[in-house]
Amino acid sequence: MANDHDNYTSPLSTRYSSREMRELFSDQRRIETWRALWIALARCERELGLPISSEQISELEAHAKDIDFEAAARHERELRHDVMAHVHAYGDLCPKARGIIHLGATSCYVTDNADLILYRDALRLLRRQTLSLIAKLAAFAREHRSLPALGFTHFQPAQATTVGKRACLWIQDLVHDVEDLDHAERHIRFRGVRGATGTQASFLELFGGDHGRVRELDRRVTAAMGFEASFAVTGQTYPRQMDFRVAQALSSLAQSGHKFATDLRLLAHRREMEEPFEDKQIGSSAMPWKRNPMRSERICALARFVMSLLDNSAHTAANQWLERTLDDSANRRLSMSEMFLGTDALLNLYLNIASGLVVYPEVLRRNLAEELPFLASEHLMMEAVKAGGDRQEIHEALRVHAREAARVIKLEGGKNTLRERLTADPAFSAIAGRMDNLLEPGRYVGRAPEQVDEFLGEVVAPLLADRKALLGVEGSVLV
Repeated sequence: MANDHDNYTSPLSTRYSSREMRELFSDQRRIETWRALWIALARCERELGLPISSEQISELEAHAKDIDFEAAARHERELRHDVMAHVHAYGDLCPKARGIIHLGATSCYVTDNADLILYRDALRLLRRQTLSLIAKLAAFAREHRSLPALGFTHFQPAQATTVGKRACLWIQDLVHDVEDLDHAERHIRFRGVRGATGTQASFLELFGGDHGRVRELDRRVTAAMGFEASFAVTGQTYPRQMDFRVAQALSSLAQSGHKFATDLRLLAHRREMEEPFEDKQIGSSAMPWKRNPMRSERICALARFVMSLLDNSAHTAANQWLERTLDDSANRRLSMSEMFLGTDALLNLYLNIASGLVVYPEVLRRNLAEELPFLASEHLMMEAVKAGGDRQEIHEALRVHAREAARVIKLEGGKNTLRERLTADPAFSAIAGRMDNLLEPGRYVGRAPEQVDEFLGEVVAPLLADRKALLGVEGSVLV
């Protein structure tokens, strides 16, 4: 809305989410979908013998996108019913068809079925984003497959890994997310044409007790709206556990985004990797030198919001009374659309970062070199023993030197002196001349480069090849 600064609007709409996702959950798309459902219902009812003319169908089709929201708002203020307000607004535009709009249907025919259509389309958008993200990270992992990096467990220095191998951990989460998105979409059922409490009583009356035509009506409308099947049974609403299952896929994507963004924030602190930083970007209003990882921090903020709503959808499913209660309506208008918009927003940022990840190889080398003598202790001990040393004496010398080197680092603020101490110790004289080779970082990354090749070749490449037409989505920072 133009110049509407005295009215609250969701930051997801104004700052974070993509235009495509915002349009998908817009009032325009929602009501157009309601009208598409009314047209499909009327057309199928006519095909099955109800007295509905082709002229009435044509009138509905001619005005399908001609939505007067102000007229609908006037009707709703009087009727206190959003669906009937739009039935009346549509009928004002289609006087010949007024009497057959929504024939036999209950409100959830349009509200629930439209939600399922929107969720299905939104899952497809998220899938395109996620697959494009996997492709970008796969290229990054391939480029850095063998670049050694200090690995961490408990955020304490551990065995070495490679930058590419670490990226594969991020990719693997996203691969599983694609599987979850596929599963969620496959299991979305159309609510169908079911009437006020799901018994189809109104349609059975319209068709004079003909059960076959009622079943065929449900089948035809389901197919017309692009679904293979409808729920076998419903109350007035479709089962709200469907929302929970969709929300699980969104929460999982949020978890993956949060994990990646947290990792990158930690690596940025160590100056090993960074997200893109633009020429005129300001990191801090008070500290001009700062390069705060605002994209990654925003991913974490949005992900936390999305994940928190999974619990909400569980409570909504659990609190559906008998055939239906209305306390889900206002909740779902907020929670489900916001979960999709939030997930879209964090994937948009993730895509942007993945397109411009910055790696600092020299810092990686320095940080790994600082810890490598500790990490290589067992290997150095074995080499010294093979060269003729006594295993127990070598072990004790390593323990003493390692403890002293750690003391210098922690209490004196000095550098790691373990390498120099070992080189000067006669117990290690047989391998002192080989120390450069023995402490070559590439010796300590195990099969990390090969694992990158295997994972990208055996898991990622087939996935992307099968979905090649869906790739190419780009991310951007809106503000």
